[in-house]
Amino acid sequence: MTTTLSPPVDPTRLLGELEALVANPSSQLEQAMQRLEEDIRKRESAEAELTRRNNELTELNAQLSMAQEQLMQSEKLASIGQLAAGVAHEINNPIGYVFSNFETLGSYIARMLTMFEHYQRAEASIGDSTVRDALSAQRASIDLDFLIEDIPVLMAESREGISRVRKIVQDLKDFSRVDANQEWQWASLHAGIDSTLNIVGNEVKYKADVVKEYGDIPDIECQPSHINQVIMNIVINGVHAIGPERGRITIRTGCDDTHVWIEIADTGTGIPKEIQTRIFDPFFTTKPIGSGTGLGLSLSYGIIQKHNGQIDVQSAPGCGTTFRITLPIRRVVQPAAAQEA
Repeated sequence: MTTTLSPPVDPTRLLGELEALVANPSSQLEQAMQRLEEDIRKRESAEAELTRRNNELTELNAQLSMAQEQLMQSEKLASIGQLAAGVAHEINNPIGYVFSNFETLGSYIARMLTMFEHYQRAEASIGDSTVRDALSAQRASIDLDFLIEDIPVLMAESREGISRVRKIVQDLKDFSRVDANQEWQWASLHAGIDSTLNIVGNEVKYKADVVKEYGDIPDIECQPSHINQVIMNIVINGVHAIGPERGRITIRTGCDDTHVWIEIADTGTGIPKEIQTRIFDPFFTTKPIGSGTGLGLSLSYGIIQKHNGQIDVQSAPGCGTTFRITLPIRRVVQPAAAQEA
């Protein structure tokens, strides 16, 4: 068995190393500190990168959630539009022939009333007093004089009612515009605003007066049902912002050479300055829980952006709120790269 012996330690070299370490301890400490600082920098860099990636993921998740909500809302609006258009179409047919028959009935009744007047004048000329008295008694029993006065009034009121039903049906069709398949088309903003106001009229009329200050504006190339949705969202928000006292919703329009604008102003409670930058954020709402989804203004902002327009707000607590929508008259087609971005 062979045993390998370690080389003998050079006491002189060892003594020199010990003397060097004792003579310069700060050099070793400084190197250790440098290594520690380098390690800390690497850890901070890794944490910063992790935080950046986490923020990107959070933002991407928010964008995905917003896109999903917009898709769901778009599908919901399309379904509502199809339902409204279907109901309007089904109602429009019977209303059409009822309206036509009502006009004919009105002319028939007018002829009959004219004949009654002739009979009434001829009544005094009847020689047989028994017949004359019987006719007079029958006329009194059915109150013929009142019927002759009241029937035209009833006919006029009924004609107005049927006309209003036809107008509501037409407004439903104009508001939904499902037949256009959401295609871009030239449309009148005033017609869209009017039809939208008729749709939400039942909610508005008990809270506010609507004042229209329309300017002379051209038709614009847009997706009309989407613009109608924006108008409806802002008007309803304005109505909800009005307190117990009756308020006012003012709608103004105007244009320049390349753009049209719509202003919707309410006399509501106003929006505090500190939250005005957040009102277009998805799911942000100042309404009580269960009273709003926080998506109305967010979707409206997205629709206006899709039209290459702009939506701004001016408000102060106690001074109401004004939304101003600016839209290009002619559609602006973005390059494919910009659309993908």
